[in-house]
Amino acid sequence: MFIRIVISLLVYHGFLLYIGWNLWKGIKAFRPDVRRRWLVVLSVGLLIAAWSMFFRFAFSEYAWAHWAAGIWLIFAYLMVFVLPLTNLTVVLLRIFTRTDRRKLTRFVSTAALALTVLLGAFGVFSAYSPVVLAYDVKIAKPSLDGRKSMKIVMAADMHFGALSGPSHAKRMVRLINEQSPDLVLFPGDLVDDDIVQYVKQGIPGILRGIEAPVYASLGNHDRLEAGDTELIDTLEESGMTLMYDEVISENLPVTLIGRKDRTDPVRLSVAELASQADPASPLVLLDHQPYELELAAEAGIDLEVSGHTHRGQIFPANLITNRIYENDWGYLRKGNMDSIVTSGYGFWGLPMRMGTRSELTVINVSFE
Repeated sequence: MFIRIVISLLVYHGFLLYIGWNLWKGIKAFRPDVRRRWLVVLSVGLLIAAWSMFFRFAFSEYAWAHWAAGIWLIFAYLMVFVLPLTNLTVVLLRIFTRTDRRKLTRFVSTAALALTVLLGAFGVFSAYSPVVLAYDVKIAKPSLDGRKSMKIVMAADMHFGALSGPSHAKRMVRLINEQSPDLVLFPGDLVDDDIVQYVKQGIPGILRGIEAPVYASLGNHDRLEAGDTELIDTLEESGMTLMYDEVISENLPVTLIGRKDRTDPVRLSVAELASQADPASPLVLLDHQPYELELAAEAGIDLEVSGHTHRGQIFPANLITNRIYENDWGYLRKGNMDSIVTSGYGFWGLPMRMGTRSELTVINVSFE
């Protein structure tokens, strides 16, 4: 374990050195007379920025710590793509052209800066500008109250806190209310690891503005310590009913089953939860992580809603989630069950999406 940590730190700081070397070369191209003391300033600045992601956990009560870590992670992610492309371009142009070396470095540095800004702006836009996706599903059972159809709005992975803050929460409430849903489901990761920023940013009061019944289950980032009811109390004060390995059908057109997260070692199986419900009723399962879909289908679940995957959030992580999960995003029919996985309304770590988009999911359900 110790050796892996040391290797990881060496690789991380090697990457930091690579970033610093490229930045210094770019500065020297425009200011060849720049003094070496500025190299020290640059190095110290990069070290502080690189370690800022640890500030997020040490100073979680301060919003600036979250933003410092988030901005650094955006920058570091972009450098992974931009710097190798920049270096390759310089090498090729030197081989095939006779452009003055300093002019060449200036041109490529300017292009790299423009590309970084454009990609960063696009990624932030994709994170903070959610789309609304709709799916139609048919449950071959009658509803509990006799209705023939209903509209569910589902959102997961909001990670509300300092980065996914009040504006993003208000946007979600507005989008939900515009859909006029019969039911709102939040299958996990409502908060960003702890409730400190969730409360400080005033999220509970904002979410109480949702004009429909809200039911939620916990995710792996909704950290719940044994015997601690503060998280559950805070979420329920936000106007939602939290389902913690529970089955609810009273005053509903369907039977809702809310599971504990997969990280909880004492959670019940889907079969155990489903056995508490009337199998003739439409069974809708909230399970944060979309694992073992076949077990849910075998237990008689009609519709499972999940999140967790973020669809990778940033390229090429979507290629990894696609390999891990049978359904890492969108709709999948599994036996007699419909599985719908959202890419998430929020984000984690860095306020950015690349190759994915924040989303709100509308599920139009028709009954037998």
